[in-house]
Amino acid sequence: MLSWIDGQSAEALSARDRGLAYGDGLFETIRVSAGRPRLLARHRVRLEEGVRRLSLPVNLELVEDELLRFSALLGDGVAKLMLTRGEGARGYAPQADAQVRRLLLGSPAPAYPVKNSEEGVTLFPCATRLAEQPLLAGLKHLNRLEQVLARAEWSDPAFAEGLMRDVSGRIVEGVFSNLFLVRQGELITAELSRCGVAGVMRAEILQRARDLGLPVIVRDIEYGELAQADEVFLCNSLYGIWPVRGMAKHAWPVGPLTRKLQGLLCELLDS
Repeated sequence: MLSWIDGQSAEALSARDRGLAYGDGLFETIRVSAGRPRLLARHRVRLEEGVRRLSLPVNLELVEDELLRFSALLGDGVAKLMLTRGEGARGYAPQADAQVRRLLLGSPAPAYPVKNSEEGVTLFPCATRLAEQPLLAGLKHLNRLEQVLARAEWSDPAFAEGLMRDVSGRIVEGVFSNLFLVRQGELITAELSRCGVAGVMRAEILQRARDLGLPVIVRDIEYGELAQADEVFLCNSLYGIWPVRGMAKHAWPVGPLTRKLQGLLCELLDS
């Protein structure tokens, strides 16, 4: 596995690193194809917002330059970019002279079944709820324990993803995906100001849909609305779009809007 720390080939990280101790940092999971990071501009925008909110003193031009060089070496696969606040003394207070650590890990692209995209997937209804923290909502920060607990709820390969709700029971996202509903021609996705991850593929789909003149709604989604949906699909930056075929007692067809968006986005991951 290809591994860099601060622009150099390395694997060892200090036991005093705040990313390890507190989850004090951010990450991006980036599809790399033909030596190029896909959706780079959108990853950069989310990273900029995370760096601003966490007050991480890091040169993002340097980070991007390292990512481009790393991707050229990786060729095809997945680059996981992590920024931690670096080493620190015991205690929560961040040090004023923190030296942000820049980590890049390369791995092969995940071998998702083709049928996930073509035929659709079944969702597992997770019991784990997402806590509300507006200061962190939308960010891809290093504390993913809610997702770890949710993913541990099922082992049956019949379920490709899990549905996650907030503490009030509203639909938010998948364990590693964002979720969309289609109802009466409207494209609906959850509002993420309290919790959840603002995915880069979600942002791309919202922009493409608006460019097509489709009605796009970002709002709270109550659990009961699943029964009223005409189509449901998932998205992330590695696999694009998966239609959702069913969950518990619910079933949906692979609809025309899902197929249309799949066609528009396929070149982002494969070209």
